Amino acid sequence: MQTPPLPDRESIPEALATPHRRWSLQLVWLIPIIAALIGGWLAIKAVLDRGPVIRISFSTAEGLEPEKTRVKYRSVDIGRVTRIDFSEDRTRVIATVELSKQAQPFLVADTRFWVVRPRLVGTQVSGLGTLLSGAFIGMDAGTSADSRSEFSGLDVPPIVTIDLPGRHFELRADDLGSLDVGSPIYFRRIQVGSIVAYKLDADGRGVTLRMFINAPYDQHVKADTRFWQASGIDVALDAGGIRLNTESVTSMLLGGAAFQTPAESVQAPPAKENALFALYPDHGKAMRLPDTAEVTYHLVFAESVRGLSVGAPIDFRGVVVGEVSAIDVEFDAARSDVRVPVALRLYPERIRGKAKPGDPTSAALIEKLVARGLRAQLRNGSLLTGQLFVALDFFPDEPKAAVLKRAGRVEIPTVAGSLQELQARVLGLVRKFERLPLEGTLTDARKALQMLESTLATTENAIKRVDSELTPQATRTLADLSRTLAGVERSLDGVLAENAPMQHDVREALREISRAAESLRNLADYLERNPGAILRGRSEEPAQ
Repeated sequence: MQTPPLPDRESIPEALATPHRRWSLQLVWLIPIIAALIGGWLAIKAVLDRGPVIRISFSTAEGLEPEKTRVKYRSVDIGRVTRIDFSEDRTRVIATVELSKQAQPFLVADTRFWVVRPRLVGTQVSGLGTLLSGAFIGMDAGTSADSRSEFSGLDVPPIVTIDLPGRHFELRADDLGSLDVGSPIYFRRIQVGSIVAYKLDADGRGVTLRMFINAPYDQHVKADTRFWQASGIDVALDAGGIRLNTESVTSMLLGGAAFQTPAESVQAPPAKENALFALYPDHGKAMRLPDTAEVTYHLVFAESVRGLSVGAPIDFRGVVVGEVSAIDVEFDAARSDVRVPVALRLYPERIRGKAKPGDPTSAALIEKLVARGLRAQLRNGSLLTGQLFVALDFFPDEPKAAVLKRAGRVEIPTVAGSLQELQARVLGLVRKFERLPLEGTLTDARKALQMLESTLATTENAIKRVDSELTPQATRTLADLSRTLAGVERSLDGVLAENAPMQHDVREALREISRAAESLRNLADYLERNPGAILRGRSEEPAQ
């Protein structure tokens, strides 16, 4: 194969030099550049619009799923859970949550988070919507000024939110009773609030409950307002009889509390928020006047105290002035006898009113009243329950006595109870009845009954004789009498007939009698005019 000949140098065209441009934009690069600018702007915007990231610890991760569980405030979606981890001590789970930028002001110290699930607490049913949509994290925005990014989630949703109008108060009780978180608070049988929390006191002697009263009902809570347990059915069997109290069907089933302000404090200013009140076991004890002083006395009864219980009232002429605080049994070595001392808690101010300068002390007042005949007596408060109470009253016929002080105790003299006195009288009557000569009386009564029976038999025989002998004779006599009366009637008919001769004679006789009566009347008139005619005789009267 032959190699082609080389071209002639002169036949090759000369290359021309073109000047280099410093910068030239091709249209093909315009689209990537615009896309890069948009991407950069979106990235910058995403960074600028990115909300805060917080960590919330929960006791369990039930219902939480990364990238699915949402965070809502007032039903508005403001974030989502991005990650779930364990805490360092493995006792809790930590949920990492990305929130929207608008949620930044809500992240303060008193903001609360909880998992919303279907829940039934007391009378409240919540979270039913999560049966279809799934659980989510609820939020209650706080009002603190301190920002925070780590929170401890609540195990149960709060009963009231921070922005709900109203005020919080606290109750102090000996025990929780039937109350629980969510139990209602009643005012005049209207639900005005609820129990939001409770805790055992540090010393273990009681329970402190926190309650929330909705506005405007919180204005009715005064410094002197009384709270009491309104849980279930309040049935009391005591010396006052049977009492049944309840607020509502809800409180009967789920418990609750109620409050009332005494009439003299209704116009007082409202109580301060977080004020502490005592929670009484029932309405009666709550509304009882507070006693600033109390004195302990003892009683010793010579009778059974069955039916008397701790808490029984001490009654002074219808006014409760105290209560039984203890009932003991002790052996009296000096008398070789068993005593049953009853301790009383008296409130002297209920007897003497508010003390004034110069008034006797409580001890001197009791001693003075005992000297005037004051005694303690057991009385039956209710025939239905058999409960007893202690009555203080004056017994002027009782022997004089004084307040006895021994073994460090002050004893008030006692008298036999009304029931024991009645039993003694009945026993006395029975004994008198037993002493009566009942056997002789019954023998005489038996003889009297036999004589009465004999008399009744004789009377019966006499009646039979009258029926057999006298009755026929009386019948014949009545028949004869009837015939006689018939004859008399016929005779009278003949005499009294209008044309009978006797009728004519009777009329003539009556005329003669009339004329004679007229003559006598004329003579009487003449003698009245001429009384002397009785001696001189009748003279001729001059003619007129």
